[in-house]
Amino acid sequence: RGPAGTALTAGAVAAGQLSVGWSNDRVDLRRDRAAGRRDKPLATGRVPAAAVTAAALTALALCVPLSLAAGAAAGAAHLAGVAAAWAYNLRLKGTAASWLPYTLAFGLLPAFVTLGLPGAPWPPPWLTGAAALLGAGAHFANVLPDIADDLATGVRGLPQRLGARTSAALAALLVLGSAALLVLGPPGRVTPYGWTLLALTGALLLATAAAPGRIPFLGVMAVAGGDVLLLLARGAGQAASL
Repeated sequence: RGPAGTALTAGAVAAGQLSVGWSNDRVDLRRDRAAGRRDKPLATGRVPAAAVTAAALTALALCVPLSLAAGAAAGAAHLAGVAAAWAYNLRLKGTAASWLPYTLAFGLLPAFVTLGLPGAPWPPPWLTGAAALLGAGAHFANVLPDIADDLATGVRGLPQRLGARTSAALAALLVLGSAALLVLGPPGRVTPYGWTLLALTGALLLATAAAPGRIPFLGVMAVAGGDVLLLLARGAGQAASL
C-alpha cells in the first residue's frame, strides 16, 4: 500500500478500535460497577461517562473518511467490520451469536488491505478463513477471565453459556485452525519451519488448555499473537503477488 496507504489504513483501524473499545466501556458501565472492576477508569468514576461517549462517537466519525480513503470497496469492508463490533457491544454480546461479530470483523480485515490495492483484489480464501478463525478464537479466549463476573451481571454470550472449560478448548481449536490455514493455505510446499511452527503451536495449546486459572487464556493469547505475526507475514507475501 506504500507509506501513505499504510498510514491511512493504520489510522482507520486505530479509529475504529478506539470507537469500539470506548463504546464497550460505556455500554458496560453498569455491569462493570456491579462487578467492582477497579481496572476500568469509567467504572471507578475517574473518567466522566459523557467524555467517553463523545470520544467513542468522535473516533467513529473519523473512522469513516479514513476507511473510505482506501477506496469504496475497501472502506465498505472495514466499516462493515466496525459495525459488527458495535453490534456486539450494543446487543450481540449477551446472545448465542456473540461469536459472529468477531468472526466477521477479523475476517474482513485482510480484505480492507487488499481491496485498496490497484485492481481491488480480494484476499485468497485461506487468508480470510485464517483471520476469521483467529477472531472467533480471540472471542472465546478474551471472555475466559471474566465468565464468572459476566454471568453474575447477566451477560450470556456463547462462551458464558458453554462454560470456561468448553470455551477454553474451543478457543484453542480455533486459533490452532487459524495457524494451520496460515501454514498450509498458501500455494507451494510447506517448509520444515512451517511444520515445526504448527507442531509447537499444537503442543502449547495442549499443555495449557486443561490448566487451572488464567493459564488457558494466556496460552491461547500467546498462540493468537503468533498467528497475528504469521498473518502479517503471509498477507505481505500475498499482497506482493497480487
